[in-house]
Amino acid sequence: MNAHPAEQVAAKVQLPWAWDASSAGVDEAGRGPLAGPVVAGAVMLDPERPIDGLKDSKQLSAQRRDELAALIRERAVSHALGRAEVAEIDRLNILQATLLAMRRAVAGLGVQPEQVFVDGNRCPELNVPTVAVVGGDVLLAPISAGAILAKTARDAEMALLAADFPGYGFERHKGYGTKAHLAALRRQGPCPIHRMSFAPVRCAAELQLQGY
Repeated sequence: MNAHPAEQVAAKVQLPWAWDASSAGVDEAGRGPLAGPVVAGAVMLDPERPIDGLKDSKQLSAQRRDELAALIRERAVSHALGRAEVAEIDRLNILQATLLAMRRAVAGLGVQPEQVFVDGNRCPELNVPTVAVVGGDVLLAPISAGAILAKTARDAEMALLAADFPGYGFERHKGYGTKAHLAALRRQGPCPIHRMSFAPVRCAAELQLQGY
């Protein structure tokens, strides 16, 4: 059951105190990059085992994210990752692939949540009450935890993929469209983990076919 839009607005004020051990928080990493999978994290935190420092994963250093990810895995009631591959992103579009990754993350939890809080303004279709929370990775600790697990896992994977597909700098930019990445795309053309449905990748492929 997805939340009515009015509930999403109310959530901005009320939800920081609404979660408990039966609630899951969900967020994604990798929606914007030109390459690699989109990964979602689902976490059910234990209020009796608090974790200090949970906040928007983008505001944390890589070292701090890794430290928090270890604590989340140790102290959470349950946690899981879900993903959608590049082929699914190209086939479904990035929004639907993200929602698919979120559904897979929730399905992977070892404990069935009674409610799910999702960062953003769109909810995946789940069989439990689900509320979209704009800015949820700042407002709700379980969502922050999900974001941290997703980002650390995806960043580590992109660093490994850099060895399989050298020259693009995946270990540095993690697939995002930086100047260095775009220059490598023009120079080398796309590789198998690039998202062909994204315009810069598609344009680079077309130029490669034309011999530029």
